[in-house]
Amino acid sequence: MKLCKTEEAVGQILCHDITQIIPGVVKDAVFRKGHIIREEDIPVLLSVGKEHIYIWENDENMLHENDAADILCSICKGEGMHETEVKEGKIELIADCDGVLKIEREMLWNVNRLGEMMIASRHGDFPVKKGDKIAGTRIIPLVIEKEKMERAKEVAGGKPIFQILPYQQKKIGLVTTGSEVYKGRIQDAFTPVIREKLAEYGMEIQMQKLSGDDHKQITEIIQSMVDAGMDMIICTGGMSVDPDDRTPLAIKNTGAEIVTYGAPVLPGAMFMLGYVKGEIPIVGLPGCVMYAKRTIFDLVLPRLLAGEKIEKEELDRLGEGGLCLNCQICTFPNCGFGKGV
Repeated sequence: MKLCKTEEAVGQILCHDITQIIPGVVKDAVFRKGHIIREEDIPVLLSVGKEHIYIWENDENMLHENDAADILCSICKGEGMHETEVKEGKIELIADCDGVLKIEREMLWNVNRLGEMMIASRHGDFPVKKGDKIAGTRIIPLVIEKEKMERAKEVAGGKPIFQILPYQQKKIGLVTTGSEVYKGRIQDAFTPVIREKLAEYGMEIQMQKLSGDDHKQITEIIQSMVDAGMDMIICTGGMSVDPDDRTPLAIKNTGAEIVTYGAPVLPGAMFMLGYVKGEIPIVGLPGCVMYAKRTIFDLVLPRLLAGEKIEKEELDRLGEGGLCLNCQICTFPNCGFGKGV
């Protein structure tokens, strides 16, 4: 790469795109990388403020921004996405399916620490839809050392930084607890909420049973759903410390591996998560899920539907960002709720 006065550049090869910006009208390249500059191009270049330009000068130890961008893209791109055409050293990644975006955060940080290149993305562990932009990459200088791009590949560890886990069609069982509902004293207001939230991901309840506040009865119902082949079991109500709230004990008595009873999220602190037979998620939902716009359930549901096994440490990290502000106009997931470290 060599700096040259624009008036003296006739016959030379542009080594980067030249962009014209007219606010509200256009932002696009008037000349592309590789263009051979002609006499009639000089006034156009000057009109976009280019009194000096970079022309191509071959150096076997350096990479042009676009060639380096392809390498950076290969480090980032995993399953469920495609890349856009490279422009000015920039490439974007676009979702090919609905699912949950997963990010290898340490790898992302390690590549960005190298300097002269950058990767920016939306938050991981959140839903994306087909066609969504999920990440953008850019090489900062016009040319970059080949050796630096090799280091980027090394620190990324050979595994794509991003991937999308598509949702899996799951058979879902719902255990509706509470003697007041079981005995017909009040109408079940919880089930419509669960149906609506599952519908956001194209899922339906396959099996539902009601139970009173009897932990043995709840345990038996859960076990019957496991035997019936349910892939996920949701228990509503009975999650507090009141003497009649018996759902946590009932879940424990199934022999489930308990990940947590309690989470640093409001609304949703009394949430419970366990796994039956090591792979069938069973969740205990507190009453707040019935009336609050967004809760802990909205943070874990898409991940469970994508087949993830959630660890306690991941839930513990939700404390920062775990407070829903209950905004009058809810913009979730385009807000800070659930976006922990």
